Amino acid sequence: MTALPMVMPEPCLPAQVTIYEVGPRDGLQNEKAQVPTEAKEAFVRRLLAAGLPVVEATSFVHPRWVPQLADAEELITRLGAVGRGLPVLVPNERGLDRALELGCEHVAIFGSATETFASKNLNRSLDEQFAMFEPTVRRARDAGLDVRAYVSMCFGDPWEGGVPIEQVVSVGRRLVDLGASQLSLGDTIGVGTPGHVRALVEACVAAGLGTDLLALHFHDTYGQALTNTMAGLRAGVTTYDASAGGLGGCPYARSATGNLATEDLVWMLTGLGIGHGVDLAALVATSVWMAGVLGRPSPSAVVRALAAAEAPA
Repeated sequence: MTALPMVMPEPCLPAQVTIYEVGPRDGLQNEKAQVPTEAKEAFVRRLLAAGLPVVEATSFVHPRWVPQLADAEELITRLGAVGRGLPVLVPNERGLDRALELGCEHVAIFGSATETFASKNLNRSLDEQFAMFEPTVRRARDAGLDVRAYVSMCFGDPWEGGVPIEQVVSVGRRLVDLGASQLSLGDTIGVGTPGHVRALVEACVAAGLGTDLLALHFHDTYGQALTNTMAGLRAGVTTYDASAGGLGGCPYARSATGNLATEDLVWMLTGLGIGHGVDLAALVATSVWMAGVLGRPSPSAVVRALAAAEAPA
């Protein structure tokens, strides 16, 4: 039987959260060795079977830039109707065309809060990125698709250092004004701390970006992901991006190491009495299996602890 923490609720926290699973896309995109498409399909199906309500399947970025996800069409086709209902990342109109051809219903765009990362990741200036996104978002919404917007480097940039909160809020406001229904604020290099999280969420709310529009996307580079999640919960945010097994990183920012591990998040939420709908045992088994596919142990503390507890003496 999988160990679980004692439930000790904390007053004033949300009763329920949504975990937005990014493992198949953000988690795998930086892997050097090609993961077979059939393994990616099994990964997605196992995550859904574990109760994760949202699983981002892949990205329609040009294969030259992210070779690991060159099989996006094949993966969505193999997943069938299930795949069409899962969110996919689209960088521009060409990516959107590919998603529309397959009948995808949910797409995400990815913007930058800083000039340098916009240049490196999008080959656009901070302002030019919005001109690129506008037709993509408009066409997606006209086709009845839901559009999520990621904002990278919200808490710090490896080239520019600290990022002014008002700059992040301005970028987020412009993306929502274009038509994004949800804004995922990313700590791409994992430098955020709880006070910074609170201040950014409060600034967003003051600018009319309510917590119902926000998601938080933490990386655990400095071991702050769960602490920052707690700050987000106290600020009223109820959607959190996470990656099964703690997989992930950004191919355009070397200091962006693994995402917040979904298992670590589930363990904490369970202990706080916050509903999430995820079967932890099934999720851990999935991450142990994927670690075998990748040929290395999971970085998730909860996966390591529970896998060791289940191992024969």
